Formats: sequence, C-alpha cells, structure tokens
Amino acid sequence: MSAISATFRSLSVPNYRIWFAGALVSNTGTWMQRTAQDWIVLTQLSNDSAIAMGVVMALQFGPQVLLLPVTGLAADRFDRRKLLMTTQAAQGLLALGLGLLTLAGIVQLWHVYLFALLLGVASAFDAPARQTFVGDLVGADLLGNAVALNSASFNSARLIGPAVSGILMAIVGAGWVFVINAVTFIAVLFSLSQMKVELLRRQGEPAGRRPDDSSAETGGLIGGFRYLASRRDLVAIMTMIFLVGTFGLNFPIFTATMANTVFHKGAGEYGLLTSMMAVGSLAGALLSAQRDKPRRQLLIIAGAAFGLGCLVAALSPGYIFYGVMLAFVGAATQTFTTTANGIVQMTSDPAVRGRVMAIYMAIFQGGTVIGAPIVGWVADAFGPRWAVGVGSAAGFAAAGLGLAYLLHGRHRTDSHPAECAPGQVSRCSPRAAEPAHR
Repeated sequence: MSAISATFRSLSVPNYRIWFAGALVSNTGTWMQRTAQDWIVLTQLSNDSAIAMGVVMALQFGPQVLLLPVTGLAADRFDRRKLLMTTQAAQGLLALGLGLLTLAGIVQLWHVYLFALLLGVASAFDAPARQTFVGDLVGADLLGNAVALNSASFNSARLIGPAVSGILMAIVGAGWVFVINAVTFIAVLFSLSQMKVELLRRQGEPAGRRPDDSSAETGGLIGGFRYLASRRDLVAIMTMIFLVGTFGLNFPIFTATMANTVFHKGAGEYGLLTSMMAVGSLAGALLSAQRDKPRRQLLIIAGAAFGLGCLVAALSPGYIFYGVMLAFVGAATQTFTTTANGIVQMTSDPAVRGRVMAIYMAIFQGGTVIGAPIVGWVADAFGPRWAVGVGSAAGFAAAGLGLAYLLHGRHRTDSHPAECAPGQVSRCSPRAAEPAHR
C-alpha cells in the first residue's frame, strides 16, 4: 500500500467519506468564528484585555468538566448520530444569534460570555459523541487512521478559516463571519442525515442491545471513572494532556496578544498567524494518519518538541519568525494530541469508551477553565512572551512525566485479572488492554 493510500484509507468507508466532507465545511466555519470572536473581544469589547479572552475560553470549555457525569453517559447510551444532529444544530443557532447581535451593533462583552457558555454546554455533549462516533463509522481496524484524518480535517479548516475570517472582518465585519459559520452547520447536518444507518457499527455493543439500555454491567455513571482508575497508563496520558491542554494550548491568547501588542499587527495578520500554525498542524495530522498504531514514545517526543517550539516562539525577534515557529509548534501539538487520542480510544474497553472519552475531553478542554485566565493574567502583567513561556514549561513537564512513567510506572505489576471483555470494565486489567507494541 502506498503512503498516500495508507494515509487516506478510512475514506474507503462510504459513511466516513460523507462525515469527513460535512465536518470539513463546518470546521472551517467554526475556525472563522473563533478567530473573529477572539479578535473583537480583545480589540473592541475589552480594551486589549487578555484576561477577558481567558474568561471567554474558560466559559466555553468549563461545561466539559461540570457536565462530565452525563455527557459521557449520553455518548454511551443514546444514538450518537441523533445526538450529534442535536448538538450541531444548537451550535449553529448560537452562531446565528451572536452574528445577529453583532450586525445590529448592540453586542457587548457579556453577550459573548453568555454565548460562549451556551456553546460550551452544546460542545460538552458533542465532543465525546463525536469522538466515539468515529469508531461506529469505520470499525476498530481503521480507528487510529480515522482519528488522525479527523484531526487533518480540523486543521485543514484551521488553515483556511482564520485567514478567510481576517479578510472578511476587514471587509464586512465580524457579524457576517458569525452568520457564515451558522450556515456551515447545514453541511454536517446534511451529512449525518444522508448516512446509511444500517452500516453503522456501535463498538462493543452486544447484539440486540438498545443504545439507551442502562444495564448495570457497564458501571453506570461511575463506570468510566472506575475503569480509568484501573488503568495507570491512561491516567499518565491524561495527566500529560492536562498539563499541555491547561497551560499550553491557549494559542488564541498567545497569538492575539503577540500580534496586537508585540508586533502591532491587525486582524488580517492575526488570522494569518493562526493559519500558519495550522500548516504545521495539518502536516502533523497527515503524518499521524500514516501510522498503524500510536506509540507512547512518540507522545513523549512530541511533548518535548512542543515545549521547545514554544520557548523559541517566545523569544521570536519578529512577526515572520514567530509565524514560522507557530508552524513547528502546530506540528508538535497535533502529533501530541492525535497520539494521545488514538492511544486512549484504541486501548479502552468499547463498552465504556464514551465515558472515557468524556473524561479525556473534559481534561483536555476543561483545563482551559484554569489555564486560560492564568495565562491571560501573565500576558497582561508580564507580557505575551512570558505567557508563551508558560506553554513551553507545560510541554517539558508533560514530556518528563511521560518519560518517568515509561521508565518506571509501566513495570509495576497489576492486581486485576488479565481479562478485558466488554461489560467487565470494573475488572479489566490494564495489561490486557495495552497494545503489544509497547
């Protein structure tokens, strides 16, 4: 199999092709809105306050943590396709509402806070369902490749969306960017409606079981936490994700403040910086798609590369050099997050995977509730370069933690039986669940 065909092998599945196309359009609109929203908060609604940007990010990602007990259970219990149609429609309506307020000239900072919170609630239900729905589309054999291609789609949109957003903001204003994003949700809703439902394969679900069956064999609400407590390897990965996600992945703050207050650039140049980071992220996602299985050693290397890239970016002498370093950081970031996501999904018991992924997403995005205001304060008090330095420290700390586990933690013996069957999540052995390539 050639490198190209290996990279895109999940697209041979008809339902996944439909999903991929719709998600690409919708993700482009989402990145357009993120760019416009961050820019108007920083430059129009808050008098250049990085703290205000941090509050928006915290409100948007906070529900991932607060709603954790129910969002993962919903992904495991309900029809994921129908759940995604509901959450995607809600996000489209919220984008339209914010767009209309902005076009009417009456938008205020508290409006953005409110819409960010409501969007966070919709996203909290959307994220674990969307992550686990990939397995329903392609099956276990192609799961790793499909996860990486999803990241490629997301970062292709990240490459296009911010640049288009910057241009549109300069020509017609942020309000129309929000409205356009609302329209793009039609694409993903259409793709979900056009899927062949009979070809969907719900991973780990016994024959004849209803999606909303609340059988006690999967542990109910606490099943995901009980299962995760038995998996020290996954706990180590999620701690690494917490460090980088909380203190490192605050690039809306890093890039907006660097562009505005350090390099004295406008909305167009800010959008271009975000797109330059997406170039590296897309490259990282496509390289990840070529690998059959994600490896823990690569996760450690990517964490260290992220820390190094952020350190050099913080010391950048000019706008262009900073943009080049963002491309490097983007590749490291994507390799880190795609590898972590793939390991967690591919080594988790399918019967509880939705809850495990809800915990993963809550840690990954919910950490922003803590990190974004802190990073925003650092940017305001000490300057944007120091804020990027915080991200660098997070990357090095995550790499150090991963290396410590690889050298010591993985050699500990486990007291659980060496069996890992669906429905036995409270008794599943970490050793049985971990892949043989480690």
